Amino acid sequence: MEVRNDNLRFKCCAGEVMAVDWCEYQEETAAFFRSLGLDAQTNVTVQGVRTQHDIDVLVKMHHVGFEVTWAIECKHWKTKVSKLHVLGLRSIVQEIGADRGILLCEAGFQSGAMEAAQLTNVVVTSLANVMQSAQNDIYSLRIRELLERIEASRERYWEIPKRERIKHGLRQELGGGGYSAFFVFHTADEIMGKAIRGVYPITDLTPFQDLQTPPILSGPQEVLIYLEPIIADLESRLASCEAAYTHDPAHAVDATGIQYTGQAPARCRKGA
Repeated sequence: MEVRNDNLRFKCCAGEVMAVDWCEYQEETAAFFRSLGLDAQTNVTVQGVRTQHDIDVLVKMHHVGFEVTWAIECKHWKTKVSKLHVLGLRSIVQEIGADRGILLCEAGFQSGAMEAAQLTNVVVTSLANVMQSAQNDIYSLRIRELLERIEASRERYWEIPKRERIKHGLRQELGGGGYSAFFVFHTADEIMGKAIRGVYPITDLTPFQDLQTPPILSGPQEVLIYLEPIIADLESRLASCEAAYTHDPAHAVDATGIQYTGQAPARCRKGA
């Protein structure tokens, strides 16, 4: 994959398309998807099964452990898009193995174009409509992805012996102060239990470390802004602890490949 140019300037206003030409239109499209936390690149050349294809905006995200790719074609036209262009994008999507194709035009689409897109993985719409409707769907995907990261971190945490968790600062001795991954999980569960069900605002949160007054989380965007850095920090701490523990020569491995820790299996999970 070759990125040809991603440095064009753009204007962006929530719910309102401000582009004055095609270059600004595709940059504004990419900027919107980036604002949702997705990877969006403009003017990308993608190798297909038979040939290369130039994609106006290529959007990527991770969902349930898989990479999802959208190929977006931007038409900054004053006339409606015809069926021919829908069929062309359908062919490109199939050729490059994208999960979805999106054809954007503020002027609209001919009836034949809309019929050609029905029951396919190509969507015909406008950037203004996407700005209004797609945001909540994208945030819902990111909330579920964050939940998976939390559960994966929880499994990693309990696989580390208690004494190692204390030694490397993932938790403190009983009654001690300082960082506590167990408390991070408690806070995350408190938030995600409501976020997954769409129960907002989320209030009365347990204070986390130095935050004296926890924020009121009014929607999924605020949940992600607040919780993602906390989980990213936890993942970094887990990685450091795992690396130090794995390379510590004091941890012997027997002939079966099982590491002897002198403790009951971590799955017993007694004590944080």
